[in-house]
Amino acid sequence: MAQDGFLKVSRRGVLAGGVASAAAGRASIAFAQENSVASAVEATVPLKFTVNGEDRQLDLDTRTTLLDALREHLQLTGTKKGCDHGQCGACTVMVNGERINSCLSLAVQHEGDEVTTIEGLGSADKLHPMQAAFVKHDGYQCGYCTPGQICSAVAVLDEIRKGIPSHVTENLDGAMQPSNVEMRERMSGNICRCGAYSNIAEAMAEVAGA
Repeated sequence: MAQDGFLKVSRRGVLAGGVASAAAGRASIAFAQENSVASAVEATVPLKFTVNGEDRQLDLDTRTTLLDALREHLQLTGTKKGCDHGQCGACTVMVNGERINSCLSLAVQHEGDEVTTIEGLGSADKLHPMQAAFVKHDGYQCGYCTPGQICSAVAVLDEIRKGIPSHVTENLDGAMQPSNVEMRERMSGNICRCGAYSNIAEAMAEVAGA
């Protein structure tokens, strides 16, 4: 009741109003969550691509990166999640023969593409020449960056073979003996926190000259 211009509110009224507000808040949150789930379901799209020579089909949220599609949906965990910002190279894979940072690429961008991960290069019974060279020259220590390093190294030698220039490309005239400086420049996007860079360069030089 109003008295002398003031609204008189009972304690029961305050409590009842608080309960009603809390209930309304919970209802709003539940509604928002339902809409969010519905939106996520609606944003799922089919994706067909080839991974390590095998045709694969997934239904993915459009926001899923290629890295997460490989690791979480195809269980190809050889490709590592390092910085998740495209700065360390641990997630490097090859798409249609070219190396990319899979953490920066949406999976849905690769409809019909051919993706090669470290699992597709070789196996324990039949190593890729680059994998064997890394073992021989101790091109890894903790091993976390190694899958990305090897994928990048394979792609780098292919770039040189095709004559794709870099900032320090020398006049190789088609020769497969790039300089140490050039290989280091081309591999600069792949970070090895253990510092095995010299060993990695030796492994690449051996494969290049084979």
